[in-house]
Amino acid sequence: MRIAIVGAGIGGLSLALSLHRHGLMCDLYETVAAVREIGVGITLLPHAMRELAELGVQPQLERAGIENLESVFVNRFGQFIYREPRGRHAGYAVPEIGIHRGKLHRILYEAVRDRLGARRVHLDHRCVGVDQDAAGATLRFNSAKGRVLPGVRADVVVACDGVNSAVRRQFYPEEKLAYGGINTWRGVSVHEPILTGKSYLRIGSIETGKMVVYPIADNVDGRGRQLVNWVAEIRREGAPMNDWNKPGRPREFIDIFKDWHFEWLDVPALVESAEQIFEYPMVDKDPVPRWTFGRVTLLGDAAHPMYPRGSNGSAQAIIDARVLAEQLAAAPDGPAALAAYEAARLPATARIVLANRSAPPDFINIKVDELSGGKPFRHIDDLIGQDELRRLSDEYKRIAGFALDSPLGNGSR
Repeated sequence: MRIAIVGAGIGGLSLALSLHRHGLMCDLYETVAAVREIGVGITLLPHAMRELAELGVQPQLERAGIENLESVFVNRFGQFIYREPRGRHAGYAVPEIGIHRGKLHRILYEAVRDRLGARRVHLDHRCVGVDQDAAGATLRFNSAKGRVLPGVRADVVVACDGVNSAVRRQFYPEEKLAYGGINTWRGVSVHEPILTGKSYLRIGSIETGKMVVYPIADNVDGRGRQLVNWVAEIRREGAPMNDWNKPGRPREFIDIFKDWHFEWLDVPALVESAEQIFEYPMVDKDPVPRWTFGRVTLLGDAAHPMYPRGSNGSAQAIIDARVLAEQLAAAPDGPAALAAYEAARLPATARIVLANRSAPPDFINIKVDELSGGKPFRHIDDLIGQDELRRLSDEYKRIAGFALDSPLGNGSR
């Protein structure tokens, strides 16, 4: 079976490795002309790590990142709300790891080149469309400079080309991004270890300003300081959508956090020390009724773009990859395998897309803000008990598919 993967991001590379596990070969076609380690941090949750461990890259990921010990929820006054152990410390079979997205991408990319061969990865191939006939599909490509490249024939095409997927746009040409007024700014800063040095922090809430902070590399300067990833988020009524292609500037959002000086973290100083800041809008797309069109299907953000909350988008793409590879290995007929994959994955991911809008992982902070009237509290137990906070946390894990008592969460099928 000739399998063509459009896009060599996390989803496309995971699919290539999953296919290789089943003895199936493929070719990947990536827009960029050279692979570089760019971007900011990402958290590999237990259900993502379980899949990556099966793909044989867990040791490399553990060496390149930092294993999370705990998740900590804090209000914008620096008061602790709730904390819980994470990954292996919470009883999972695999760790939860914070890592630079570029490092993760490099590890997957090198594994694909080592196992499939460098000739299977075709860079500087921007997909501009796909045509089908009774015998197969033909992909059309341009180079970065606009030169028309030779068409590529395949029995199966898998679009892993992200939230702005050219392949998806061919089937849903009128579709728009869903934007609800939330903008984000992301950066990495060299900083002293915060709390345990292995703590994942959610501070504040989306309505009044929120920060997500966690380390992604240890001792980067030989003096014990870490590379710390941070994300600033705010919902503003009528705010224009941030631009993916523009660098962010602290003056655009630092006023929200100007008073966030805690004993254990100075948030404005953390932001100001970043070498580079990226701005992004918080966007997704409404779930669609189908991903598969004959010999073509969608995967990852091309199939189910979701709010970048809780690091669940990458996890779902990696799970997509495993399920699709299993179906292609089991069924000799490509279109039938694609249809079975869609039936297995589309309903589950649609639920997560909607949950990330209405009940995000930081719902705990939102709930406490409501109960406190947005003011400091004497003690969190005056507002809500720890058992109830634990229930709220576990509910999101269950929706996202990594509750400890779920098959994907506890390391079994």
